[in-house]
Amino acid sequence: MKAVSSLLLLAVGSSALSSTPTSSSMQQQIAGQMILAPLTKGGNLPFRRLCADFGMKVSLSEMVYARSLLRGSPVEQARLRRWEGEQIFGVQIATNGVTEGLEAIRKLQESSSATVQFCDLNCGCPIYDVTRRGLGSSLLRSPQKLHKLVKGLVDGTDIPITVKIRVGCESDTINVLENVKAIREAGASAVTIHGRTAQQGYSKDANWELIQQAVAESREAGYGHIPIVGNGDILTHFEARRRMEETGVHSVMVGRGALIKPWIFKEFKDNATWSPTARERIEVYHTLATYMKEHFGDDEMGRKKAWTFLPWHFEFLSRYCSYPEDEFAVQSTEKPLIQSRMPSSTDADDPLDVLLANRSGDAHDVIASILWESDSDEVAFRKLNEFSESVEFNQILMTGSSSEEDQVLANPLPGKAGRWNKRRGRKPGPKRSDEEIASIRAARALKKEKIIASGGEWPPN
Repeated sequence: MKAVSSLLLLAVGSSALSSTPTSSSMQQQIAGQMILAPLTKGGNLPFRRLCADFGMKVSLSEMVYARSLLRGSPVEQARLRRWEGEQIFGVQIATNGVTEGLEAIRKLQESSSATVQFCDLNCGCPIYDVTRRGLGSSLLRSPQKLHKLVKGLVDGTDIPITVKIRVGCESDTINVLENVKAIREAGASAVTIHGRTAQQGYSKDANWELIQQAVAESREAGYGHIPIVGNGDILTHFEARRRMEETGVHSVMVGRGALIKPWIFKEFKDNATWSPTARERIEVYHTLATYMKEHFGDDEMGRKKAWTFLPWHFEFLSRYCSYPEDEFAVQSTEKPLIQSRMPSSTDADDPLDVLLANRSGDAHDVIASILWESDSDEVAFRKLNEFSESVEFNQILMTGSSSEEDQVLANPLPGKAGRWNKRRGRKPGPKRSDEEIASIRAARALKKEKIIASGGEWPPN
């Protein structure tokens, strides 16, 4: 793994770090690239560093709550940190107010740990804890308000502003074309489209036809110079290339695909499938554990911090299967490989392969412990081999717990998605008369006038 790292690691030009890039230069830098998505929990610095080893050029931080950042949250501040090998780095923020967003951007620009090429506005996160605050994908419900928010951010800072959206919030209100129009006319430097609604989470295949429509409509409207990045269900280099050719997107973004195999960036760069052996995968996984040690600290406190992430990563790393292009290219056109059922292990499989493919959280914790405590790739390989043939692992095979498919990313509120289990409201009162409605509107107009006259912002955040 160290040899692979040294061959693939790309240096960051000092000129890129010393000045704020223009919108046009940023657009040129991301063209034709495979971009690492902003991943809640998964997009930690050690993991992004691992992806950079495999040739990743463009990356985004985990989503940062603007309000919490302004309140001095150490967690949000830590998410601004950039590893020196990340060539083109953006910070994604979650906000629904222009003033709050601009203050957060100024704070990240002043941070000594964050040198960014662009700032991304999160308008796609489906997680209930985000949407209930009026953030993330809930912003897609009103293209007019979204236009105002994006324009305020673009006009208020010299750093390029990009926006990540979904095709809609609810499945019955798909408005991707309206939102892309609002965003590009507001002056955004790029738009990323995830081909699902927030309501769908990850349950349906990404709709790349809608992404293609957005690309075509933007070109017809004279905005073909503004990059549209396609996102959703990319697991292989040949799926990424095909999506770019078929839809005309400027770049592609990967999330789960990178979590399953961080070497997807190497495959995209080489335009060839890499099918690492179990030993080679262990070298990659041990490198990730080593990076976490260096980042969080090689002590009990560092291990405690790392354990929020390291065992969790194996929920995705355990899903790895080799998909050579000559065998799976046709199948991938019928259904995305990442959405297809993976072959289950059999008694004929090597015990180590069975261990690495095991979906049990109990097994993931043991794997993470062995990797953390091993001083070398060889030691990690030997210990994992021993554990794969142990009575303890056989017991896990019979009784171990396993995680639900992709709930680790979607994290929806229990119940039907969409409006996310809206609370049962009170019974509606008597219908207001026209006079009462006119009176209420007049009172609101007076309130708005007073707030604006006193230098306030309308609508209030």
